[in-house]
Amino acid sequence: MSGKLYGVGVGPGDPELLTLKALRLVKEADVIALPGEEPKETVAFKIVEGAYPRLGEKPLLAVPMPMTKDKELLEKYHREGAEAIKAELDKGHTVVFLTLGDPTVYSTYLYVHKRICQMGYETEIVSGITSFCAVAARMNMGLVEKAEPLHVIPASYQIDEAMKLPGTKVLMKAGKKMKSVKEQILAMGEEGIMIENCGMPDEKIYRSVEEIPETAGYYSLIIVKDKEQ
Repeated sequence: MSGKLYGVGVGPGDPELLTLKALRLVKEADVIALPGEEPKETVAFKIVEGAYPRLGEKPLLAVPMPMTKDKELLEKYHREGAEAIKAELDKGHTVVFLTLGDPTVYSTYLYVHKRICQMGYETEIVSGITSFCAVAARMNMGLVEKAEPLHVIPASYQIDEAMKLPGTKVLMKAGKKMKSVKEQILAMGEEGIMIENCGMPDEKIYRSVEEIPETAGYYSLIIVKDKEQ
């Protein structure tokens, strides 16, 4: 009998935000898959290890996921990752793939998930706390109220039109474009906040757009809310 693949969200960074279901599945898993060449160096591993110190005693499967927009290279790594997981499933193993935040939101896990589903194996997605919900909570503020819409925007792409939308804008994955993203927000006269590495030991909070550095790290998230009338 083939094993089952679980895509498990581990939350934004604080081990205490790991769900009870996620922790149970980690403990029960035959194999833990992690998105990186060195499993124990991944952020997801360190988060879960904070809640389950014996994580490193389990069989760990490296699933490299390079930070690139090269479609051919990404296809190669996604295919190889799926094949590595397939090999474990064929042994009847339960595989838990750990991914930051929630597996359904800009997750590296989804690329493997779709391939494993197409191969006919059993899969299940287990929700985790999203980074933007964690950032709002950390700032002691709400994201949306009444009829306000919420827009989740990949800021590493063009954001001009998205920034004109009404409601709250969540800007994720700004990466190397942080300087231009910051300039666009300021040019539009909008107000926002940003947290870098929310819930992690090196967390940094920026309470205004002006404070946001131009070289912020990958795990940075900006929230721009409509000005109160």
